[in-house]
Amino acid sequence: MKQRLVATCLALAALLPLGGCGLLPGGTEQPDTVTVWLMKGSASDAFVRRFTTAFEREHPGLRLDVRVQDWTGIGAKVSAALRSDEPGAPDVIEVGNTQVAQYVDEGGLVDLSLESMRDWGMDDWLPGLAEPGNHRGAQYGIPWYAANRVVVYRKDLFRAAGLRRPPATRDEWLSYTRRLNSAGKQGIYLAGQDWYTLAGFVWDEGGELAEEKAGRWRGALHSPAALRGMDFYQRLQQLGEGPTDADEETPPQAEVFALGEVAQIVSVPGAAEAIEEKSPELAGKLGYFPIPGRRAGQPGAVFTGGSDLIVPERSDVPRGAVAVIDALAGRKWQTELARTMHHVPNKAKLASAVADEPGVAAMAKAATRGRATPASPRWATVEADNPIKRYMTAVLEGADPGRAARVASAEITEALNF
Repeated sequence: MKQRLVATCLALAALLPLGGCGLLPGGTEQPDTVTVWLMKGSASDAFVRRFTTAFEREHPGLRLDVRVQDWTGIGAKVSAALRSDEPGAPDVIEVGNTQVAQYVDEGGLVDLSLESMRDWGMDDWLPGLAEPGNHRGAQYGIPWYAANRVVVYRKDLFRAAGLRRPPATRDEWLSYTRRLNSAGKQGIYLAGQDWYTLAGFVWDEGGELAEEKAGRWRGALHSPAALRGMDFYQRLQQLGEGPTDADEETPPQAEVFALGEVAQIVSVPGAAEAIEEKSPELAGKLGYFPIPGRRAGQPGAVFTGGSDLIVPERSDVPRGAVAVIDALAGRKWQTELARTMHHVPNKAKLASAVADEPGVAAMAKAATRGRATPASPRWATVEADNPIKRYMTAVLEGADPGRAARVASAEITEALNF
């Protein structure tokens, strides 16, 4: 019965003004409560208050109950909510963009691919948010906001080395880094197991981490394109003193940068705050640019993190849920969220909202070429015991890249098809 109600209300949403979808016996209307789960850190309390007040004013038949959730343990909590018939179960849930495939596989999500959804500007969504929200042509996750890595660099060290602008290409990036090294600093600090950065180089070359063929996932690190991505990573990593057997958090690269001997790291812009806290003398000396691409004028591919919005099939107020997503994913509140929280909006055309924030502006430029991890519901299994990290260390320590890549690909294949 509830699934039939979902279909009916979603169809009506395309035809009627958005308001309440509930009627008491005898035709007496009462406001419907839409329960929304947002993740901690995604939106400030002030944003939630402003959004709630404006939304309820514009939708008099609806009331919002926004509940902030912790990321720790959220997977099991969302899975349980998708099966729940209990009062107060969520009607809209913010989830990590790479988590959508898992919830689709478990069942219980509304397919939001209605013709009326084109009003949301689906064709303009950032690919790193839209693609993982889509499963076999059906859109289950609606892009909300994004974040990705950029190059955080010392502007004063660039000037001292005679570098007046950011590099335009990957080859020029290598040249710049060598020049910074010759000026007596560590041109770049890049840990050997920073696999998210490697993924961007693999995608830039036309490769994949894993591919789905005939319903079966297979590791793809051994392809010629993926190996070219690893080759570039190796050449760049060897221009610094990053450890070959650890990731960017061991030790935290922001702390290494803060020591004052490093010219560049690959990180989210928020690392600048940690750097300046450790070394206040670096305030005002940090800059940002998108990871360069193979050709001038096109940033490199990057891993896109961020959030999508989903609607459980068991929602009692699906029409109200659609109204909430319509608002949160629309221009007004996307702009407000970006300016308030320094997130990348869900469409490139909205990037002007963060133009005055250099770090976020650099992220927004890079996000146009963003990607997400393979859309397998079992990808988290790969990350839990990550063969990509072992592969990277092996190559950086002298192993044959092709042989090491085939081993890693086989381990990925096993993890995705267990």
